[in-house]
Amino acid sequence: MNWQYIRALAEKDLSDVAKNRIAVIGAVVLSVVFAIGFPLLITQIAVISGGDDLSEFDTISAIIPADKLAGLSPGQLPIVLILGYLIAPLFLVLPLMLSSIIAAEAFVGEKERKTLEALLYTPATDAELFIGKVLAALIPGIVFTWANFVIFAIVTNIAGYPVMGRIWFPTESWLALMIVVVPAVALLGVSATVIISTKVSTFMEAYQASGALVILIVMLGVAQSTGLLFLSPVVAVIVGLVLFVLDAFLIRAGIRLFSRSELISRI
Repeated sequence: MNWQYIRALAEKDLSDVAKNRIAVIGAVVLSVVFAIGFPLLITQIAVISGGDDLSEFDTISAIIPADKLAGLSPGQLPIVLILGYLIAPLFLVLPLMLSSIIAAEAFVGEKERKTLEALLYTPATDAELFIGKVLAALIPGIVFTWANFVIFAIVTNIAGYPVMGRIWFPTESWLALMIVVVPAVALLGVSATVIISTKVSTFMEAYQASGALVILIVMLGVAQSTGLLFLSPVVAVIVGLVLFVLDAFLIRAGIRLFSRSELISRI
């Protein structure tokens, strides 16, 4: 495995990503909505309502350890429940969507820009080409999510300070999610999308096909909001490890299925 080839391929793709308007606009929109919009909206609703009616939170409150909610006032409870726990799984949309957008460009984008043939005739092996494309989408997806997590934490603590009266975020569950689950989800989106992008003809086909992966995130969110699952640090680590096993399978399958000769014949 020649890591110089892999690094060169990844750096080239990262340069192309910076010029991709869909990826850039998508990243900005996701940042505004998830990292800024959600914490501002939830904290202000809590400030205005004062936590008058908390009956809708009974289900999720029941699955969260009592010590996590001890001593919270009616105004503080919805902030901690929603921003501290309920919304956490939805944040996984960030690494999945951005990584998938970039990965969808992996080979289809090269084909649409008429640069695929030159790429396929480089001395890099099929495995090196595949891994280079995966890293080019994986790294921005993870870094982007972590950066938005920092913004989310700052906005949450500042906007919620009048009600909370202290710096309380992030929680242990969020940290486990960021450290273990985010890289696993990003790698899942990348590996699946890169495989898909070698089999379709346009960027939109590749991106739409990979969009089905969002169902996994929705399922996690629904499971936690309905009380079926609590993403505690331990559960988050388990979910991350399961996803990493799936990632390993997809990467192994992708390297086996990737065929330079097939791509050349379809140019």
